Amino acid sequence: MRLALLLTMLAFVLGAIPARAQDSPGIVPKVQEPASQAKPAAKPAASSSAGKPGMVKAAREARKQARAAPQKPVAKPEPAKADAAKSEPGPEALAGIPADQQLAIQSALLWSGDYTGSSGGDDPMQAAIRNYQKRSKAKVTGELTAAERANLIAAAHDHEQEYGWSVVADPATGVRIGLPTKLMPVARDAARGTRWSSAHGEVQVETFRVKTADLAALFEQEKKRPARQIEYSALHPDNFVVGGMQGLKIFSVKAQLRDGEVRGFTILYDQMMEGIVAPVVVAMASAFSPFPERSAPFAAPAKPVEYGTGLIVSGNGDIVTDRNLTRGCQVIVAKGLGDADRIAEDPDSGLALLRVYGARKLAPLPLANGTPKPGDVTLVGMPDPKEQDGRKPLAEIKARLADGAAIELREPAPMAGFSGAAALDVSGKFLGMTEMRNAVLASTQPALPPVRLVSAQTIRAFLEARDIAPTPAQGADARASVVRVICVRK
Repeated sequence: MRLALLLTMLAFVLGAIPARAQDSPGIVPKVQEPASQAKPAAKPAASSSAGKPGMVKAAREARKQARAAPQKPVAKPEPAKADAAKSEPGPEALAGIPADQQLAIQSALLWSGDYTGSSGGDDPMQAAIRNYQKRSKAKVTGELTAAERANLIAAAHDHEQEYGWSVVADPATGVRIGLPTKLMPVARDAARGTRWSSAHGEVQVETFRVKTADLAALFEQEKKRPARQIEYSALHPDNFVVGGMQGLKIFSVKAQLRDGEVRGFTILYDQMMEGIVAPVVVAMASAFSPFPERSAPFAAPAKPVEYGTGLIVSGNGDIVTDRNLTRGCQVIVAKGLGDADRIAEDPDSGLALLRVYGARKLAPLPLANGTPKPGDVTLVGMPDPKEQDGRKPLAEIKARLADGAAIELREPAPMAGFSGAAALDVSGKFLGMTEMRNAVLASTQPALPPVRLVSAQTIRAFLEARDIAPTPAQGADARASVVRVICVRK
């Protein structure tokens, strides 16, 4: 019975993991009831994860066994099979539901632990809905009624208020992750991703992205990091988990391999915070998607130094860029051109106008008329320097322009530095500028798509309203007008 409970807990936290992989004994999420002597820094939210005393007790007993059990060698992973279980919700379960409610429903199911992925080829979202209906003792259909949708969205709103819970995409790594932004309000650059933490570092979450196909070597590296005592670990053909103690803190690492790249996250927290953090860890593990097929609002770390892209629009040194990039900047630099002043901004269009003085030999952007049509596009921008690996600064990402000016990525890719990038059609014609929507405040219902197109026509009107004559389209390559913009904050 105890073993069955242990395996249930493992599946709950890690999602659907192929049964053919070899696990180390004692694998269990770190879940524990709050100790009466502890003095938590924040009031724990009521959640379905925290309200399962049987599972909590089983987890505590399993942790004790994990410390005492001998560790078995981890089997060498086999090549991943092409028919791996889906990790993203399919459209069937959300058909007919308004778009502004879909992300709210998914976020609520992730938080409650009902969304755990699917190992049988079923639609993961339908499986999550069935889990929710079973737990709430409703008729199990795999489709939500209007009342059930309302209850889920209300629950998501409660968690937003308590924890600042928000499911976002990390621009530095491309992963989708759930973040309790009130518990971890501090965000900074990390060596291989982004680090979020509480004010004094009691709780930390760090994303990472590593270019390697040797998952086993990275797995061993994570196990051998200084001051770590491994209590559980599991290596699979395309993913691994490692957890235990790091000094006086509890830690857990989750990672996945795809196309020669490993993406994952590490959570680290003080033992005294375990009762508060436990339900959050479950929700984060469920929300984590290293290669998301669906877009989410971008996290807004407000880094001390942030990189983006600008487009030169006149020979006098005028540059347009994403307004979000220029917020709170003490100094703005156009790489290779010098310091830039912010001349104007337009909240409605999302544009900001910068100007550099004394620059020469500029290549203004050719602005054509016309309304962009849905279809394949190429985003041309300046990625964050740490993503370049010594390559040329200019980079391209394949995407698709959909209805409503939404830009959908062809493949899940890091977007750090692509705020303000140029969008070109298949013939190389400039269609507009990319605006990245940030989740500045916790919200499960973004009003606009995470990445959208600000059309060339909108840019033209923005410039003309400020007495700047746009350069007519004369077959020039828009790539020559792309420049890196650097924002330096306090």
